[in-house]
Amino acid sequence: MADKRKKVGLFFGTFNPIHIGHLIIGNHFVEYSDLDEVWFVVTPHNPHKKKSNLLEDNHRLTMVRIAVEDYPKLKASNIEFDLPQPNYTVNTLIHLEEKYPDHRFSLIMGEDNLKSFHKWKNYDVILSRHSIYVYPRISNGEVLKKWLKEKAVILVDAPIMELSSTAIRKSIQLGKNIKPLLPHAVWTYLDEMNFYK
Repeated sequence: MADKRKKVGLFFGTFNPIHIGHLIIGNHFVEYSDLDEVWFVVTPHNPHKKKSNLLEDNHRLTMVRIAVEDYPKLKASNIEFDLPQPNYTVNTLIHLEEKYPDHRFSLIMGEDNLKSFHKWKNYDVILSRHSIYVYPRISNGEVLKKWLKEKAVILVDAPIMELSSTAIRKSIQLGKNIKPLLPHAVWTYLDEMNFYK
């Protein structure tokens, strides 16, 4: 019998801030793969790590919400905010499966994250229960050969995005105009709140 559950790709990140590269990747997956929706899962600040320049959880969530407003297939998720810290993806997936039994969840990750995937807690459990959609990054591609043997790993020919939130934050500190790199509503919000300055 065909699986009628909604297929949701989970795109995890701190989104500090969310930028057009994140949107381009999320939108590409929802338009060019078999996923019905992509959820941007905002990772909360880990209380065991130094705060550094990570904006408060709800500000980052607000930016993701306003960034995806015009994209009905893209959603902002704060599912990890209420889970015990430090949080592991395997636990988030179990929690989501219980909360949304009519959804089928997959992970979306960059090729660079796949390199350390074998170090994740219970990565073999994740592989046995969920698909992993991988988007390319500029790398030597050595790692992929090993992972592509896995039926659960699906390589999607998405645009290579070399934009980083870190570089955007640094540019804002330097007083550079980074308006084209952010969704307009996100740029307005950042500017009004004086973030990263």
